[in-house]
Amino acid sequence: MQITHLGHAAVLLEVADRRILFDPGNFSDGWHGTTDLDAIVVTHLHPDHIDPDHIGGLLADNPGAQVWVEPGVLSQYDLPPGVQGIAEDESVELGGVRIEAVGGLHAVIHRDIPRIGNVGLVVSAEGEPTFFHPGDSLDTAPAGVDVIAIPMMGPWAAMKEHIDFLREVGAPQGFGIHDGLLSDRGWKLSHGRYNEMTPTTVHDLRDRMPWTPAG
Repeated sequence: MQITHLGHAAVLLEVADRRILFDPGNFSDGWHGTTDLDAIVVTHLHPDHIDPDHIGGLLADNPGAQVWVEPGVLSQYDLPPGVQGIAEDESVELGGVRIEAVGGLHAVIHRDIPRIGNVGLVVSAEGEPTFFHPGDSLDTAPAGVDVIAIPMMGPWAAMKEHIDFLREVGAPQGFGIHDGLLSDRGWKLSHGRYNEMTPTTVHDLRDRMPWTPAG
């Protein structure tokens, strides 16, 4: 398994000879120009997770990629035929890779803002670590996660909630995502607390270099 954090929520996962891109949103451009993808998967419809101005170009550059999105995305964006919804408790197969959707709702931003759909995505393959990208929700803590993409900051969560979430998931390794609103000082503060107070070793992948989790 090899993981590259391409900015904010965008993650390139290379596992079992498959290249899977998660959440290509408009808070980063590190994923622009990415090709040779086998799949593109989107947790929810917010533009920092699916960029309305560039998603068309990404799909055109990857005509052979399977595309799965949380069902609410289908009604929000003009996407080409063949893009499929993936809802809570559904799973799909991509060669030897299984992608399972968990959860179902975005975290509460404020009681006056209606909640939208959000699926966390659990990726597994024989002989590989199990990877979890939660999108913007801390509601579901799947079992057996080896590597977690950790939202470092969001207007929908406080540090105490992130710490409890990481403790519940219990993944031994992780790395920070959803950091587009953080200064460098704020990132280091969150990174230090999560490392100190949870069972997860939090890696810094902001250099956008590929990382291979320890076996």
